[in-house]
Amino acid sequence: MDEAEAAVRLAVDAAERMAKVQVESVIVSNHGGRLGSTYYRASVPLVNGVSESDIYRVLEATSLRTGQHGRAILHSLPTGFALDGAGGIRDPKGMMGDTLGADLHVVSADAAALSNLLLAVERCHLAIEAVVATPYASGLAVLVDDEAVLGATCWISAAAPSAWACSATASRSRRRRRRRGKHITMDIARGLNTRLVDAERLKTLYGSAISSPSDERETLAVLQVGEEGESPIHIPKSQLSRIIRPRVEEILELARDRLKAAGFPATSGGRIVLTAAAASSPLAGSRAQNPWRADPRRASARRAGMPESAKSPGFSAAVGLLVYPQFSSVEYFEPSRAGQGFERGRRAISAGLADG
Repeated sequence: MDEAEAAVRLAVDAAERMAKVQVESVIVSNHGGRLGSTYYRASVPLVNGVSESDIYRVLEATSLRTGQHGRAILHSLPTGFALDGAGGIRDPKGMMGDTLGADLHVVSADAAALSNLLLAVERCHLAIEAVVATPYASGLAVLVDDEAVLGATCWISAAAPSAWACSATASRSRRRRRRRGKHITMDIARGLNTRLVDAERLKTLYGSAISSPSDERETLAVLQVGEEGESPIHIPKSQLSRIIRPRVEEILELARDRLKAAGFPATSGGRIVLTAAAASSPLAGSRAQNPWRADPRRASARRAGMPESAKSPGFSAAVGLLVYPQFSSVEYFEPSRAGQGFERGRRAISAGLADG
């Protein structure tokens, strides 16, 4: 907790110096706590045409089913309505029918992990306006309107399977597999007998899943574990690629299988958008050698007024947090939180933890 608090303080201090303002509240991006999503459906009888109160009633009936022990709700997104069993309706207000149904997509995280994250932030004397799932934030930043309607899969991380599949009537986040998180770094550390910090540096600066002919001639200096005072050994860069490639292939195949099991094809809508660490994997961008058999697009934060330095895939989640207030009004929360919109603050998050 002390290290997490120190990291938050350093980040906020750097932001305040660059922006020349004092940060009092923040929107938190959450990628931990075993993110998961579930669909819930409910219906209510109608007396006359569909009114605002009928929409509220059916969403309330759906939300009553969302409680899960030990889970905290991050997002509650209505994805569609149905009248007398006919679905695919975005706005049923004013329509006639006997029964109104609603689908609610709920994104949640482990309550304990989220509580610790919020505590680390609050120890820095910062108010928390909202918590946003990282895959959702990245999707808001990089998916264009047509991709959201036609269907696309926003692939977040090449180190741990995490994706957000979008279509005209549904959006769904997928869980991360905890055991996958740092396996590339661990593989490098074990394969080269080096420290984890050095393995992370080699992966970040020189890592590639596809080697080129010049990699046999280019060498990298590697310091062995327990030999800090000794001279480093030198290995060809191609050896690093041979360690990384099998793990990246395994991760991409796992992502394909998990999306398929979730009811989405690996190429939802025939479109894949790579953000953050996923975009840095050359294997992921190669149609001939990735398991999707589709042409991925390297994400770019396509928002007006953004500097070029902030349009890289690594900033997608941060840009998504900036635009999230524009989309938060579409979310639905329990009656105790209804109508608060984006400014729901720490009390709403605490209520979500209590509900879990």
